Amino acid sequence: PTMKCLAIFYIVFIECLYGFVIPDDGIRYLRRIYLNNSKRSSSDQVETMDRRSLLLCGLTAAALPFASPVSPAQAFVGNLPEFQDTNAVLKGITVKVTDPTQLKQMISFLQICFDFKVLRSTADGSDVWMGFGPEQMSIPAEFRLPVSSFQDYGGHASIHIRYDSQATFSYYRGDGVALGDNVAYVQVGVPTYRVSQMIKQGGSVLDAYGFVNVISPSGLPMRGIVGIWPDPLMFCAINCVDVEKSKTFYKQLGFVEQEYPYCRLGKGTGDFEPPQPKNSVYLSQSKNSMGVLLIPSKKKTVSPNPAIGSLDIVYKPSEDETGEGKEGEEVSLQDLSGINIVFERDTMFEAAEKATRVKK
Repeated sequence: PTMKCLAIFYIVFIECLYGFVIPDDGIRYLRRIYLNNSKRSSSDQVETMDRRSLLLCGLTAAALPFASPVSPAQAFVGNLPEFQDTNAVLKGITVKVTDPTQLKQMISFLQICFDFKVLRSTADGSDVWMGFGPEQMSIPAEFRLPVSSFQDYGGHASIHIRYDSQATFSYYRGDGVALGDNVAYVQVGVPTYRVSQMIKQGGSVLDAYGFVNVISPSGLPMRGIVGIWPDPLMFCAINCVDVEKSKTFYKQLGFVEQEYPYCRLGKGTGDFEPPQPKNSVYLSQSKNSMGVLLIPSKKKTVSPNPAIGSLDIVYKPSEDETGEGKEGEEVSLQDLSGINIVFERDTMFEAAEKATRVKK
């Protein structure tokens, strides 16, 4: 009876906290995962496990916001149930630095101030990916239900820091003023952050009443909120001269207008998390992926921030796709605010992710 009460409490708590209900397709998927982990593969067992028995096995501890899967005939990226509603996912943002000291500062800043982890790195250390959990688009082999935490699950976004040794000028002077304003900020919702360490680690704190706005050592503006979100790397806020035109542009790339994400239960009603900016639009390619927030610019023009390399999208091409983006190639374009968008095939991403993954 105690376990049943705990199960009901957990499902109500999680569904209220994140605003989702685990659909039957997700439940069936978790059944299979649970049985595999338990070394039980009988099809009879799979069919007889209902939602409550699944919860009683402890799966609520790892419950995720599952989206409804697309039909089998459609291509979807990876094999995580969360992304079976899309064939492309925004996997993060690339920022550029111009000297090794700045690279080390950015790594330390993210680690110490926001608890980022180094997820991947090239052999020479010139490219480093940081986030809050594995980027791979599959369930990691070491992930075990119900004991593993979400930080051990796949599908996380990342900040890719790239050392540009060929740069002829500095992308950021370290004075707290970004050289461009097309990226308003990247928002993270984390259990804690350390304002006292941000300046020590090379950041420039703009304000810190309730939540913090800071320019990172690379020149990337960031906003930190104390809260809980499945992947703390929530979205990239973009200043737009014309939000409607920018919305149309991103919809053509497969982004869908979604409910604005909040990482606190107050949903923007208190001092610790601001409400959605007026007349802004939030879009993402999946309800469960990193998104973009299109904000009306206060100025008639926006200028590119040279420290921003690109928004990085991983996609799975359809079976009949031809032309651009063949195996071994990346496709890139630029949005209306001057932000580069890079598309990488899922097979290329998987190979690069495995080759550069930091061993635990």
